[in-house]
Amino acid sequence: MGKAKDAEVRAAIAAERQELADLLDGLPEESWDAPSLCAGWRVREVVAHMSLGFRYSLPRVLLELAKARGGLHRMTDRCARRDAAAHSPRQLAGWLRDNAHHPWTPPVGGFASALGHDVVHGLDITVPLGLERRVPEDRLRVLLRNVTPSSVRFFGAELDGVELRADDLDWSFGSGAPLVGAAQDLLLLAFGRRLPAGRLSGEPADRFALPLG
Repeated sequence: MGKAKDAEVRAAIAAERQELADLLDGLPEESWDAPSLCAGWRVREVVAHMSLGFRYSLPRVLLELAKARGGLHRMTDRCARRDAAAHSPRQLAGWLRDNAHHPWTPPVGGFASALGHDVVHGLDITVPLGLERRVPEDRLRVLLRNVTPSSVRFFGAELDGVELRADDLDWSFGSGAPLVGAAQDLLLLAFGRRLPAGRLSGEPADRFALPLG
């Protein structure tokens, strides 16, 4: 990615974090304890996780990883639960806003992956809460361009025999039975999520719906 494109993605990251912080500041207290699309995490754990990269130095990350016996998922789960319990919703949202321009990126993927981290976790919160926030198209297009067979495998998405087909953008991925929905909902599928029933259409829709209850 060139410097100009890098700058565009970093600007999108900053805007995404600021907008999410504003949205979080407006949530009623009870919404912070509502379930997210991240299995086992409430809204507060997701927000705590989103700011971990800003708050933990590399030595501390390595220490936490060692405590988790090298298990990245164990480490992130433990940190998210601990930090969510220790800090107020105002603090958790504030870390996103205060670090809107922080240069953190995941271990692979650079700034595009950092944008994906923020956008997808934001949707992990807004979708189950029934908040119809629309991710701006320019941000979605950055992320959809990076949906590949290898990325789908990395996130554990099981899309064999399915063609994801957006009904609001000119985008599709895969081959097989068409699964139609909004681009941001299909992005969630590519990141290994399931969705509330009724958000997708097509024969495979039930396969990707959250269980009722």
